[in-house]
Amino acid sequence: MKQRLLILIFLFLLTVVPVEAQCAMCRAVLESEEKGQAAAGINNGIIYLMIFPYLLVAGVGYAIYRMRKKAKESGT
Repeated sequence: MKQRLLILIFLFLLTVVPVEAQCAMCRAVLESEEKGQAAAGINNGIIYLMIFPYLLVAGVGYAIYRMRKKAKESGT
């Protein structure tokens, strides 16, 4: 049973499926514009949205660091 699971996981890891990540309307708008201003705006929006998860993880990491540091200082 364990061998079957390992083989199945290995096969899933080897499988590559090409996907399209844009809806048809977004793709049509981005490909039809010559200057690329809409594409630049969408790229900036994506970068803007990507910042927040990193800020959340950094904030949680900093809070954990402060709690451990405070516990270590009070325990000694």
